[in-house]
Formats: sequence, structure tokens, C-alpha cells
Amino acid sequence: MSAADSLLQVQGLSAGYGQAHILFDVDLEVRRGEVVALMGRNGAGKSTTLKALMGMLAHRRGRITFMGRDISRSEPHHAARWGLGFVPEDRRIFTDLTVMENLAVGQQSPRHWPDGTPAPCWTPERLFELFPNLGEMPQRLGGRMSGGEQQMLTVARTLMGNPFLVLLDEPSEGVAPLIVEQMVGMILALKAQGVSILLSEQNMHFAQLVADRAYLLEKGQIRFEATMSELVANPEIQRSYLGL
Repeated sequence: MSAADSLLQVQGLSAGYGQAHILFDVDLEVRRGEVVALMGRNGAGKSTTLKALMGMLAHRRGRITFMGRDISRSEPHHAARWGLGFVPEDRRIFTDLTVMENLAVGQQSPRHWPDGTPAPCWTPERLFELFPNLGEMPQRLGGRMSGGEQQMLTVARTLMGNPFLVLLDEPSEGVAPLIVEQMVGMILALKAQGVSILLSEQNMHFAQLVADRAYLLEKGQIRFEATMSELVANPEIQRSYLGL
């Protein structure tokens, strides 16, 4: 795969919260059209990595290149404007707005790849095909939705920004099995549309169904990198870094 296919390149990323140092010299890459799983136990630094990439942490150093642009010092709204989407684990929808109003908040203009071809463009109608549950409740207030429905709405609102790459934090955490199944279908559908995804995940079965490659984090450091099939075939690595 050529360098032109690399959407996100991270070199020597270190980050933390105040005096707490969480990440240590993290290197990773996400290429066009692939799903990459960032895996590890609770507390390994997965969510911190995604927040640092998005520019949500004041204490970070290293080099982050997105679509050929250095975003190492960028604010979150800059990253979003340039096509980096973020779906936080804690959902953060607007509970006093309807589904349609939440989607409108995230809307951005259509995008094009550097070669001029159109990037995936999302409308409420297309999203309702992807998330039929949301299509049944366009005027429902966010605060009157289940946790799984709120999770879907958070993803849908992010997609309204027409991102080239989505940072997806713990999509299978704390939601019903049926919603997990829908999340798997959603990720595969997004990949088919050309959207790349970096997801933090500790559910091996979930990651196995959607991811092309995996990075394993332990204590804020990348300890193992492989294709998903290589990780699946290596139970010793799974035991060491995922506790399986």
C-alpha cells in the first residue's frame, strides 16, 4: 500500500493528565479503507490515545499527521473540520434535542479525497438505513432513548461530519448484545463505503469480526502489532496482553 493511502500516522506520542503520564512513545498508522483495533486491558491507555489524537489533552507530545497535515498541536474542532471524527465512550449526545436536531449539530459539507474523488457523504436518510432504530424515532429527545440508541445516535452524529477517519471508543462496552451486532454491521458497512476506523476495544470477538489489524497496548506502550488473523492465531499474546 502506498504512502498516499496512509490517513493517520502517529510517531512518539506521549500524553497524560496533569502529573499522570499515561502514554509513552506510541507509534501507529491507519490506512485508507481499513479498520484498526487498539486493544488492551482496562487502564492500558486506549481511550487516552484517542483523546490525544483528537487534541483533547493539553499534555501531549509527539507527531500526529492526518491526511498529510500536522495536527500535533491542533484543537479538537480543527481536527473535526479536517475530517477526523470522534465517538466517545460516554456518548455525549444533546439530551434535550431530538434525533434530527442532534444530527444537524454534526453536519459538515461534503468532502473529497486528495485525488478529487468524492469521499463518503452522509445524510439522515442514509444514516437511517444504517441505523433503522433511529429512523423510527426522528423526533424523539435524546434523553428519552436507551443507552444503545444513544450510542447509535452518537455514531450517526459523527458521520454527519463526513469524516475520512473515525476514532471509535469502546463501541461494544455496556450495550446489549443486539446493539453489539448492529455495531458490527455498522462498522463493516462504513468500511465498505470507504470510511477508515481506529477503534479502542478489549472485546476480542468484536474486534475479530471487524478489524484488519491490531495494536496491543499495555501500560501506555504498544507491545504488539499484527494483522487481526495473526492475533487470533496467537493465544499466548492474547493471554499476555488481553487476559484471555
